[in-house]
Amino acid sequence: MLEHLRLLSRYNQWLNDKLYTAAGQLPADELARDRGAFFGSLLGTLNHILVADIIWLQRFSGHPAQHPALDQIRGMPKPLALAQTLIDNFSALSEERRKLDATIISWCEQLDASDLNHPLAYRHMKGEASVKNYASLMLHLFNHQTHHRGQATTLLSQQGLDVGVTDLLALIASE
Repeated sequence: MLEHLRLLSRYNQWLNDKLYTAAGQLPADELARDRGAFFGSLLGTLNHILVADIIWLQRFSGHPAQHPALDQIRGMPKPLALAQTLIDNFSALSEERRKLDATIISWCEQLDASDLNHPLAYRHMKGEASVKNYASLMLHLFNHQTHHRGQATTLLSQQGLDVGVTDLLALIASE
C-alpha cells in the first residue's frame, strides 16, 4: 500500500504538470469562463482541487507522527468552502500547485507502513465528526484529484487543447 500511495503522489504531480501546461495556453478570460462544470470554470475546478487538497492535508497533518513535510500545511488558513477561489491568478495558482505537489510527494516518502492503519478523526466541512482509516482517506485524496482532473481535461479538450496521456499506467514500472 505504501508504495502504491507513493506512486499516486508522483502521478498527481506528473498529471498536474501536464494539466497546468495545457491550461497555461489559454488567456485569463477563457480560464475563468463559466463552462457549466461542477465548479464553473477551469480556474474554478483547479481551485477546488487545491482547496480540497489543503483541507485533506490539514486533516492528515494531525497524525501522531507529525510528518515534517506537512509542517507548512499546519500553519495555512483553513479554506472556508469547497468552491472557494484561493488564487485567481493562473501563474500564482500554478506555482502553489507545484509547491503542494512537492509537499504531497515528501509526505508520502516520510510515511511508514505503520502510519497507514491509524484511525483519523476529523470534521467534515459541515462540522460532522468522522473517524476513518488513514490509508483509505489517502486513497480518497488521490481519487478526488483524478475525478476533478478528468473534468479539467474535458474542459481543455473542449477548447481544442490535448493534455496527452493521462493514464496511471504510464508511470507503472515494467516487471
